[in-house]
Amino acid sequence: MAPLASYVSGAWHVPHDEGAPLHDAVTGAEIARISSSGVDFRAALEHGRRVGGPVLREMTFHQRAALLKALASELRGHREELYDLSLRSGATLNDARFDVDGGIGVLFSYSSKGRRELPDDTVYVEGGLEPLSKSGGFAGQHVCTPLRGVAVQINAFNFPVWGPLEKLAPAFLAGVPSLIKPAAQTAYLTARLVELIVESGLLPEGSLQLVCGDAGDLLDHLTEQDLVAFTGSAATAALLRSHRAVVSRSVRFNAEADSLNCSILGPDVRPGDPEFDVYVGQLVTEMTVKAGQKCTAIRRALVPAGIIDDVERAVAERLAEVTVGNPADPSVRMGALAGLGQREEVRRSLKALSAAARTVFGDPERVRVVDADPERGAFLSPILLRADDTGRDEPHEVEAFGPVSTLLPYGTPDEAVALAARGRGSLAGSVVTGDPEFARAMVLGVAPWHGRLLIVDAETSRESTGHGSPLPALVHGGPGRAGGGEEMGGIRGVLHHMQRTAVQGSPRMLTAVTGRWTPGAERTVTDVHPFRKHLGELRVGDTVVAGPRTVTLADIEHFAEFTGDTFYAHMDEEAARANPFFDGRVAHGYLIVSLAAGLFVQPDPGPVLANYGLENLRFLTPVYPGDELTVTLTAKRIEPRHGAEYGEVRWDADVTKQDGSSVAKYDVLTLVAKGD
Repeated sequence: MAPLASYVSGAWHVPHDEGAPLHDAVTGAEIARISSSGVDFRAALEHGRRVGGPVLREMTFHQRAALLKALASELRGHREELYDLSLRSGATLNDARFDVDGGIGVLFSYSSKGRRELPDDTVYVEGGLEPLSKSGGFAGQHVCTPLRGVAVQINAFNFPVWGPLEKLAPAFLAGVPSLIKPAAQTAYLTARLVELIVESGLLPEGSLQLVCGDAGDLLDHLTEQDLVAFTGSAATAALLRSHRAVVSRSVRFNAEADSLNCSILGPDVRPGDPEFDVYVGQLVTEMTVKAGQKCTAIRRALVPAGIIDDVERAVAERLAEVTVGNPADPSVRMGALAGLGQREEVRRSLKALSAAARTVFGDPERVRVVDADPERGAFLSPILLRADDTGRDEPHEVEAFGPVSTLLPYGTPDEAVALAARGRGSLAGSVVTGDPEFARAMVLGVAPWHGRLLIVDAETSRESTGHGSPLPALVHGGPGRAGGGEEMGGIRGVLHHMQRTAVQGSPRMLTAVTGRWTPGAERTVTDVHPFRKHLGELRVGDTVVAGPRTVTLADIEHFAEFTGDTFYAHMDEEAARANPFFDGRVAHGYLIVSLAAGLFVQPDPGPVLANYGLENLRFLTPVYPGDELTVTLTAKRIEPRHGAEYGEVRWDADVTKQDGSSVAKYDVLTLVAKGD
C-alpha cells in the first residue's frame, strides 16, 4: 500500500519509508499508509515565505477573494468524490455534507466578505484617523499588512475538509500562505482535497502546502512572522503553545480545543412545548452527527430538575430510533467513530464518567449495527448518562469524544450558570427557552465562559443552524479549556494574519501610505468637474468647491411643508429659542444635505452612474436663515470593481457656512464608469 504523499516546496514528496497504516473506520481494512519521512520542514516553510508570500502580497484583497470563489466553485464540482471518500471515515452522507459543503461554504463566504468589506488594495486601513495635533498637521492611522510568514495549521481528524478550508480562507485572503498538517486518521481525505486544489492550478505556487504524517521538527523552524492554528485536544494545545520556538519568538498561536459544551433548557419550558421538542431534537442531533465527534457537540445537558425525567424519557425514545452501521446504507443515521483507537478512548472516558453518572440509554460494549461487523468497525452505541449529584467533577472535566452526553439537573438560574461555568471554557453553548428574561440572564452569566451562544425559541427553531454549526461570519473558539482562540469571525479572522501598525505622520504622507485622502492633505481643483471624469481619470484628492448658497426662511418652510417634518425647532421661533442648542429657527439637517447636493452635482449625463448612499453623517453647527453654505467635495477613495464596468468612489463632503465653521460632514458614495 503506497503511503500518502506530501506536497511541499512545489512538488509531491513520497515518504522514504513504508509509514504507518490507516484503516477504514467501517471495515477495519487498511486503506493507506502515512509518514512524513524525508520532508524538509525548514525548506517547506522557506518555500512558503519566499515563493508563496510575495505573489499573494502583490494581489489585492479583491483579487485574492476572486480566487477563493473560483476555488470554491471548482471544489463544488468534486463534492460527490469527497462524499464517497468520507464513507471510509465512518461518516454518513449527511455527515460528509456537513464537512465538505461546510468547508466550501467558508470559501464562498470569505470571497464575498473580501469583495464587500475589504478594499481593492494591498493594505487595510482600520478605524478612523486619530488627530495628534491642534492644527491637524500631525495625525495617526492604524493600518494592517500581511505577515511575511506561513500560517501553519495542525488539524483534528473529525473535519478533514472543513478544518483546513476554514483556516485557509482567512489566511489566503490576508495574503499569507498556508501549510496544512492533517490528523493521521483521516489524512487521506485531506490529501485528496489538496490534490484537487493543486490540480486546479488556481492558487499561486507556494500559497498552499501539505504535510502528511508527523510534524517532526516543523515548529523548530518557525519565525516571528509565522502563525500556528491548532484544532484538537486541550492537552495537545498546551504542549504546542509551550514549544520553545513559539514562546521565544512570540509566534501567533490560535487554539480551538475540544470542550465540555452545554445546552440549557429554560425553566419556562414544559413537555409538549415547541421548545421542549427542539431541545430534545437538538441534543440527539449533537450526539449522533459525526458520531458525536464534534468539538462543539453537547456534552452536558442542563435541565430543570422538575422535568429531567421527562427529558430523559424523550431523548431515550429518540435515540432508540437511531440506526447505527455502515454509512453507505441509506437507512443508517449514525456511522462509526474514526477508528478503533478512538472507540477505546471513548470507552475509557465513559469508565471515568461512570463514577459520577449512570447510563440511562445505550451500552458502551455492545451495539447492533446494520451491514457491518461491530467489532472490525469502530461502532459505538449512543450513550446518554445522568448525573443527579451535580457536585461531582467528572461530568465537567472528562470528555468522551463520541456519541455521549450527560443530563444534569439544576434548580435556579444561578445554579445553571454555575454548572455551565464548571466546564472552564467552551466553544459553544445553547439556551432553549421562550422567556427573554431567562435568555438574557443566561447570556450575561455564561458568556464569559463561551465563544458562541445560541438562543433557540419556537420562533427561530426553523431557521437556526443549530448548536454545533460554526459560521464563517462569527468567531469560532472559546476561552479557557476551549483554547482561548478565535477562528473565522469574518474580517476578524483575516486581520489575525496581519500586523496592525500605528502610522504617524502628516496628512500628505498618510494619504500616500493608505491610498485614501486624509483631511489636511492637498486637494486638487481642476477646470474639469470631478463628476465629468471616468474612474481611470479620477485621482485621490480631486475636489470641487461649490457655493455659496443662502438659506432662507422660505426654504425652511417649504421643506417642512413638502416633507412633513414640522419639528418645532424649524417652525416655532419662540420654542426654538428655548432650546439650549439654538438661537432661533434652524434649517433641517436633511435640507442642508439636499442643498449641498444641488451645489456639487454636475447634472448632465456622464461617468457618475449612481449615488448609492451616505455614511458617517454628522450635523455640527446650526444653520439659520441668512447663512451662506459652501460645500467642498473631495475624492477620498477610488476602488475599481473587478469584472464590472464601473467602480466605487467615496467622496469627503464638508459643508461650511460664511464663518468657515463646518455645519455637516459626511461621505458620499457613488458608482462611476471606468470608461475606455
